[in-house]
Amino acid sequence: MSYKCDEYKIVEKKTLAENIYSFTVHCPEAAELAKCGQFVHILAPGFTLRRPISICGIDRERGNIRFVFIIKGHGTEAIARMNEGDMLNMIAPLGNGFSVQSAPSGKRVIVVGGGIGVPPMLETAKSCNKVTAVLGFRSYKNIILADEFRSVCEEVLLCTDDGSVGEKGIVTAPLARELGKGDVGAVFACGPLRMLGAVAETAKKYGVFCEVSLEERMGCGVGACVGCVARIQRGGEEKLLRVCKEGPVFNAEEVLF
Repeated sequence: MSYKCDEYKIVEKKTLAENIYSFTVHCPEAAELAKCGQFVHILAPGFTLRRPISICGIDRERGNIRFVFIIKGHGTEAIARMNEGDMLNMIAPLGNGFSVQSAPSGKRVIVVGGGIGVPPMLETAKSCNKVTAVLGFRSYKNIILADEFRSVCEEVLLCTDDGSVGEKGIVTAPLARELGKGDVGAVFACGPLRMLGAVAETAKKYGVFCEVSLEERMGCGVGACVGCVARIQRGGEEKLLRVCKEGPVFNAEEVLF
């Protein structure tokens, strides 16, 4: 078994933006196993089904895992009401992460995040060398983790839908410009499905390896219930693969958006 299920102490809680929270949990065994792009499965107090949340940070020295989430419903609202010192029921780490080892040596890596898909790209950026981050948000009010990306990336390019910060529009325009420079070895992305489809198409146009992290509603989180399938083209045929088990990260060329 490559994951742990236990009660873990919340050692830090922060509010990053309206309805967006950062939790750091002390879980040494899980932190030792975790990789960028994986997720945790959290049991919200008073609920039966767990909530999957991407890993934002891994601190093996301190034995901590950090995750960032937005309140989307009653379950995540219940998690947000928890505080430092509370014990959190969590399964971690789950899923397959980004293939950062596949990035060609000496070339740049571009990490692309959109909205609440931004947090998992932070640990991904930390796991690579020569990184450019392209981050998209609705407006300046929704921007999170920008300074933390700046601390680990050579360059951070911000986009907002309303143009309140950075470039107005979606992430594909700055992504295409960066890919056009010809020194990019890999693109790793997480965000809304339409954004991921556009990122995949842009990377394909420039012949650059690309992986995307998909989101689906999950039940068990360990592949047993088969409730989180995605359409994947693999081995010359279309397959329905479990996002929790075979994903959440897939080769972008395999995903049928």
